[in-house]
Amino acid sequence: MGDPTVDGMYEDGTGLLTIGALARLTGIPVKTIRNWSDADLLPPAARTPAGYRLYGPDAPPRLEIVRSLRELGIGTAAIRSVLHRELPHSLNGMGGPPSFAETAAQWADALDAQIRTLRLQRAVLRTVAARGSAAEELPHMTELARLSAAERRRIIADFVEDALDGVPAPVYRSGLLAVTPDLPDDPTPEQIGAWIELAALVREPELRAALHRLAEYSARTAPTAGEPGAVGEPGTGQEQAAVRVAELMRERGEAAVTAGIAPDSPAAEPLVAELIAAWIPTQSGTPDPPTEDGPAARARLLEQLETAAEPAVERYWQLLCTVTGRPAPPRWDTAGTWTAAALRAHLRPVGLDRSAFDGTDPDRVLYAYEQVARDVAALVAAVRPADLDLPTPCAGWSVRQLLDHMVWENLMATSIAEDDPRTDHTADHLGDDHVAAFADSARAALAAFTGSGMLHRTYGPYDAPGAMIVQQVVVELLAHGWDLARATGAPTGLAPQVAEETLAAARRIYGAAPRTEGSSFAPERAAPPGAGATDRLAAFLGRAPG
Repeated sequence: MGDPTVDGMYEDGTGLLTIGALARLTGIPVKTIRNWSDADLLPPAARTPAGYRLYGPDAPPRLEIVRSLRELGIGTAAIRSVLHRELPHSLNGMGGPPSFAETAAQWADALDAQIRTLRLQRAVLRTVAARGSAAEELPHMTELARLSAAERRRIIADFVEDALDGVPAPVYRSGLLAVTPDLPDDPTPEQIGAWIELAALVREPELRAALHRLAEYSARTAPTAGEPGAVGEPGTGQEQAAVRVAELMRERGEAAVTAGIAPDSPAAEPLVAELIAAWIPTQSGTPDPPTEDGPAARARLLEQLETAAEPAVERYWQLLCTVTGRPAPPRWDTAGTWTAAALRAHLRPVGLDRSAFDGTDPDRVLYAYEQVARDVAALVAAVRPADLDLPTPCAGWSVRQLLDHMVWENLMATSIAEDDPRTDHTADHLGDDHVAAFADSARAALAAFTGSGMLHRTYGPYDAPGAMIVQQVVVELLAHGWDLARATGAPTGLAPQVAEETLAAARRIYGAAPRTEGSSFAPERAAPPGAGATDRLAAFLGRAPG
């Protein structure tokens, strides 16, 4: 027989609920209520004569508590313990069982630990997917990811101590040990991947040898403790000054590369002098510190840059920053390479030869530009699309790259005249119509030369006459016009009216320019007997005119 009920209430008038009525009221299946009741999570208030369970008015809210706790993943035993702990409030804080709120906090802590584990597992799997790792790598990657912070620090500390063994460089050693690979509680796949790569990198002999070399250099050149300027001396700001100088070098080097300034060109010398002047004060307290710009100071800075140029060490710091979430250090390769090359090319300060700026006739320079630009424009107009991929005497440059550079020379001179020097040296200045691009750039340059007063003004830290800058453009266009003529099989006798004086200007401007390996100018070549002025200009700038 079924339960004798009236609208879910048992007929005896006590207001007790049958299990079916409780299920309809709460939406929890009868089977689930029965299981929880059997587990002593919901004891019945009474039973019918036939033995059916009856529940009191507190059953629905109690069921909601049980359901919520189960949905949070709390186990049956823990729920039973909490439900049976509902003691008088006077026991709280007096050695009695923890309250429900305290127990909830403990559960939350346990869930936090589970969540961290799951997130770590997720990050490892994302890393495996991103790196395309083999299945055999997964156990090792998982083991590395699960290491405690202390275990990760131990790996780095052991590596540093081994790499610097026997080198008396305490400041350098402490700097390495100060940055520890502390993963956050919720690491990203990038951070897990960086830690796994870092753990592999510190086992590489190449990195250990590089750090050993840097430590030896530091031990040999670092300021002596107690000397003015020694690292760590209060109030000196030596480390901050060194950081500022490094940032200045990076900015100037990258700007020079962007502007197309060759490290061995005369335009690089003022930058080298500026960097040396900023760097010298940071060397106070070092053994035999340089006090002025000269070969010794430049050689020392070059040694520092060459010593610091360790790709493995740079990668080490990049990975450490990724692991810890710190901003990655600026890349130094582009600026460092340029600055080192500029120092090698300018190991001796070059006193400016003012005679190179004297006697420049602005009207004659403007006439020379008009003649050279006209003849080069005719060469450019004869270049067919099929010629754009031909090689030129400029090593590594095709005809298209050569044309782009000549357009850039015009655009750059125009921007200087307008007091807004361009920095888009690496952009494409040619577009789809090389003839129009050159003609437009030459027209704009000529208008700027005449309309801005450039030919009668001075520019830059050495007050170089604008006429001299235009004359440099004339030399560039005539030399590269010769390159274009050789590449396309055209006659090389360009601008005969002004070629001789342009060659003389080139000798004045570039006569002292270094002719080092990889420089802008190869060693001067001998021109064949009877060679015209343009061919002799090409030979002076390192081309083979034969």
